[in-house]
Amino acid sequence: MKNAGELSRRQILAAAGFIGLATLTGCGSGDDGGDGKDLSKKQNGAMKEYRAGQRFKAAKPLSFSMLHNNNPNYPYKSSWLFWKEVTKRTGITIKPVDVPLADYEKKRGVLIGAGDAPFLIPKTYHPGEVPFVSSGAILPVSEYVHLMPNFQDKVKRWKLEPELDSIRQSDGKYYLLPGLHEKVKSGYSMSFRTDTLDKLGLTLPETWDQVYDVLKALKSEYPDKYPWTDRWSVNTPFPCGALFGYLGQAYGVKAGWNYDNISFDTKARKFVFTAAQDDYRAMVEFMRKLVAEKLLDPESFTQQDDQAVQKLLAEKSYVISANPQELVQNYRYNLEKQVKGSKIEMIPVPLGPAGPIVLSGARLENGIMVSSKALKSDSFVAMMQFVDWLWYSDEGQTFCKWGVEGTTYTRSGDQFQLKPGITLMGSDPDAPQDLQKDFGFFNGVFTYGGSWALVSSNFSPDEKKFQDAMAQRTQLPIDPAHPLQSVEQEQATLWDTPLKDTAIQNTLQFVLGKRPMSEWDQYVSELKAKNMQQLVDLHNKAYDRFKKENG
Repeated sequence: MKNAGELSRRQILAAAGFIGLATLTGCGSGDDGGDGKDLSKKQNGAMKEYRAGQRFKAAKPLSFSMLHNNNPNYPYKSSWLFWKEVTKRTGITIKPVDVPLADYEKKRGVLIGAGDAPFLIPKTYHPGEVPFVSSGAILPVSEYVHLMPNFQDKVKRWKLEPELDSIRQSDGKYYLLPGLHEKVKSGYSMSFRTDTLDKLGLTLPETWDQVYDVLKALKSEYPDKYPWTDRWSVNTPFPCGALFGYLGQAYGVKAGWNYDNISFDTKARKFVFTAAQDDYRAMVEFMRKLVAEKLLDPESFTQQDDQAVQKLLAEKSYVISANPQELVQNYRYNLEKQVKGSKIEMIPVPLGPAGPIVLSGARLENGIMVSSKALKSDSFVAMMQFVDWLWYSDEGQTFCKWGVEGTTYTRSGDQFQLKPGITLMGSDPDAPQDLQKDFGFFNGVFTYGGSWALVSSNFSPDEKKFQDAMAQRTQLPIDPAHPLQSVEQEQATLWDTPLKDTAIQNTLQFVLGKRPMSEWDQYVSELKAKNMQQLVDLHNKAYDRFKKENG
């Protein structure tokens, strides 16, 4: 078993530039070797000398079909500057097949199943590609990344090989081109009414023990109130999904929105059941203490988001989970209108027993599937070069995010400034034009991943402070690849849901005091009765097999 820092022979060859003229011949190795298919007759419009950092420009005008996820926040317009500028810069015309966001996954499945899918199928979240692998309807894109120098360059420089290994299928190939992040981008943490803390002589906490002390002090001062009321519990499988997510991180376990039945134990070198781990139990016991001592509002696990926010605005509570956007645009904006002298700040995720870490897996984002039909096109190589430039080059990513310099933004170094009269996500509520709605930039179909400088280029001061602090923490190793074969996947799916339901329901019962912690062992026995061990064994069998075949 090679460790996460070691490269396979194929990766070493790719990193050493062994691919040579694979772009032209289709017979080089690349990251995954290519599959021996002759690409010499698929060069129509391709650049002969296409390298990382170089703008792609088709040798002749071409067009490619693409599924477009139509977001109601910025509905599709054929007049967007984005479309025109893509064609102007690259010679490629994107032909969008427009699908409403609410129907996207269903429509995508129907089109692929019927053989009518466009060539490019973006906005696919792993493992959303898995159902289409066995039919051959989508390409094993890992066989063709030798055509994508920007993609390969970022994988190599940012050491993303372990992340890519985690999305490989049982044949050793991956079928999704994911968005690539240089660093983990964190999302959620706690926010505190700092004016109230100042009045009581309290400082913002840095650890969960300090969080407990601050909550106790608030409770002592306001005995009839819950210091902390929370949200993000409705229409989500894991109530208080944000809170459990970042609290679980402090204990080194997947919880809340991060929850997965299966986790890798780095010490034992095997997969285990997440919600039966000792660290998971310790997390549950800590949150149970908060509820039992009336420091955390038990209604947090059932109330609507608006109810939680209204309690904060009415000064019935002083602490609430936040992300940087909600902090600025909701909590602070409305508190300042309702409570004179109010101040609220978001803190880095408090440190717990696991130390200054962030959970793994967040450096890959949604990505692109490629229809197998595209390989039959004589312009296949040009299409892959185009995808590489638009989605993976620094220039393409900056263009997709900010638009056209001098028209939609100005730039000084890493500092971007929207042109006067243009707003982005409420940055200037009075601006007559919107970067997304009126120009088509910052569209989630095209804008994700990238260097930390680019990802952070639109951060508010609050988010920059938060993200910079979180970026200093150590990312836990990515779970090793352990792809299930199709029969195993079907069996795992049957076991997965009832186990997850049991884990989540009992987590809440323990936290709310409806089930005593003395019944923890009994709870684990209930998981075993629902095939917990069989599911764990299945994943470990797949892990051992993949290690043996691809080690």
